[in-house]
Amino acid sequence: DTGLPQLSYIDPNLPAAKLHRALAMKFPGQYVHFVDYSEDGGQLLFSVASDRAPGSYFLIDTHTYKVRKLFDAAPWIDPTKMAERRPLRFKASDGTELEAILTLPPGRPGTNLPMVLLPHGGPIGVRDDWFYDGDAQFLASRGYLVLQVNYRGSGGRGEDFQEAGYLKWGTRIQQDLIDGVKWAVAEHYADPARVCVYGGSFGGYSAMMTVIRAPGMFKCAVGYAGVYDLKMMYKKGDIQQSESGRSYLTTVIGRNDAELDGNSPDKLADKISVPVLLVHGEDDKRAPFAQAKAMRAALDAAHKPYEWMSKPGEGHGFYDEQNRIDFYNALQAFLEKHIGKGA
Repeated sequence: DTGLPQLSYIDPNLPAAKLHRALAMKFPGQYVHFVDYSEDGGQLLFSVASDRAPGSYFLIDTHTYKVRKLFDAAPWIDPTKMAERRPLRFKASDGTELEAILTLPPGRPGTNLPMVLLPHGGPIGVRDDWFYDGDAQFLASRGYLVLQVNYRGSGGRGEDFQEAGYLKWGTRIQQDLIDGVKWAVAEHYADPARVCVYGGSFGGYSAMMTVIRAPGMFKCAVGYAGVYDLKMMYKKGDIQQSESGRSYLTTVIGRNDAELDGNSPDKLADKISVPVLLVHGEDDKRAPFAQAKAMRAALDAAHKPYEWMSKPGEGHGFYDEQNRIDFYNALQAFLEKHIGKGA
């Protein structure tokens, strides 16, 4: 369940399969998803989406085959101006094949580009896919190549691949991300002198950990709604409030205090050698504001440069439109300062 979505029909002669195939031909380059039929089967709600299009919804009469468009998920987005998202594969340093998704800035040559590594959140069971990604498209529209890696622990490749990320948050998962950057540089997609890392939630954790694990590889790091102290996850935040949540934490990060500290960015701040931007919602329940304050205090104690943005009333990510605008403007300015304007 990775790469470009491809459909196999178990019985291609079924009416639904024939209808799907016919609709797919009407929307080339997009994926047609059947949402649901009306109870009598006379109407079908379906959506179409792609790497460039956030999605549109339609209703079709299954007797007359008349199609009526209902709405676009994000009508302000012009798909013709969006960037290609290209799923590729590379070998990690231990030989494991991993998936990388590159979002290529439109109208720019595809070589030696300034690049942003964009680790996804989760980490367990979550994955990046080919479909439209707002952060990746924002960065690509500013001329940056965007690299997303489905590291060990990601979804889409079965339980064994997910479990390979257990107890490896600060080690093998980070190495997978670092190996992805090395691959993008070796393939001449990325300019090795202009690479930054930005992520949200677990991606914010990875933004700090990758610069710690690979000194000299990155020019800056942006942590957004991140987790920076693993032990704190047992004391604060909504995960530890239930028995199942505590069991999950024990399974995926463990209870060894020395290992938790050895994989927590706020305990390793003296090893961060690049400028940092920390962004956090002050009412975050998943990664509490205390996580960002702990990282800030650690950077202060280590005399490391950083920029700071926090917003009251925001939770695990910003939802207020003006706050989102403020964040994206700050992100753009921060990247321009440290790896230059995009291509």
